[in-house]
Amino acid sequence: MIVPKAEAKPPGRKLLKKMSSHTKWLLLSTFSLILISYGLFVFNEAGNLKHTGEPTVKWVLLSIYSLVLINSGIALFGQAIRIRVMIDVRQAIRRNNRKTEKQLDAVKKAAKKSKSPTKAN
Repeated sequence: MIVPKAEAKPPGRKLLKKMSSHTKWLLLSTFSLILISYGLFVFNEAGNLKHTGEPTVKWVLLSIYSLVLINSGIALFGQAIRIRVMIDVRQAIRRNNRKTEKQLDAVKKAAKKSKSPTKAN
């Protein structure tokens, strides 16, 4: 008997779907800034190893690792910016919709007041 293989889902997908956009933005921006800072620290350490005369392989590999950390942090920070822009646009659209609804309600009220009852002939 052949059992159909179910598609494996990443373990955190449900957790991410339940998170609000604000929480995702907050976590991503914080983690990305920490990652960038740590990458810069490692890059500084690689430069220190170069100037102290350590073997080339050591400081080159550490430099590559630091650049991976920095670039990963920048990519995650870009995602955080994307989420924040989405939040801000959503707020602006809702604000604009409420303003438009108030204007329409005012126009409807003004139209009701200006109408005179129709006289039957």
